Amino acid sequence: MKVLCLDMEGVITPEIWQEVAAQSGVEKLSLTTRDIPDYDELMRGRLALLAAHNIRLVDVQNIIAGLSPLPGALEFLRTVRERWPLILLSDTFTQFIIPLLPLLKWPTIFCNQLIVKDGMIIDYQLRQPDGKRQAVIALQSIGYQVFAAGDSYNDLSMIQQAEWGALFRPPPAIMQEYPTFPICNSYEELLERIAELPPKGNQQSAMQN
Repeated sequence: MKVLCLDMEGVITPEIWQEVAAQSGVEKLSLTTRDIPDYDELMRGRLALLAAHNIRLVDVQNIIAGLSPLPGALEFLRTVRERWPLILLSDTFTQFIIPLLPLLKWPTIFCNQLIVKDGMIIDYQLRQPDGKRQAVIALQSIGYQVFAAGDSYNDLSMIQQAEWGALFRPPPAIMQEYPTFPICNSYEELLERIAELPPKGNQQSAMQN
């Protein structure tokens, strides 16, 4: 049995924090895991900026409510879910994804939790450290073979752990640092790569193809 594990932001939806940056005018909020590999460093910076500019959870949720899936994403999801089990593995937060779930037709998604006090986001709680990779390990432990895809530094460990994987529209820096990773620049290319999965395989062979 095979299961697909995909990142959400940058693959299925726009980057939430970039949209928050654009609408709030706080440019530094546009930094994402495509820019900063250390997730805690990234989140601590975001929390400080939210506090400094008095940006509340409801403000962020209102921005998210105006987002739409990336062009072609819904058709891609529909095609994928007709053929394979699908789980979205994301470092976003439960409080952020609520407006997006109906648009995405209620996918299974594993993500994290915000800590909120008096309407302000004051901290965050990971589901578990390196949660994307741990989710892949858990699926493998119950007999699944995993295809993983994402676009950011925080997707690399799950792609490396999976039997097969690919980077989806990654930034140049990641492509240069990980030149052996397969790259898909469109949903069509990603579907083709998934459809060509052999009956058995390992990540080492996938990274060499």
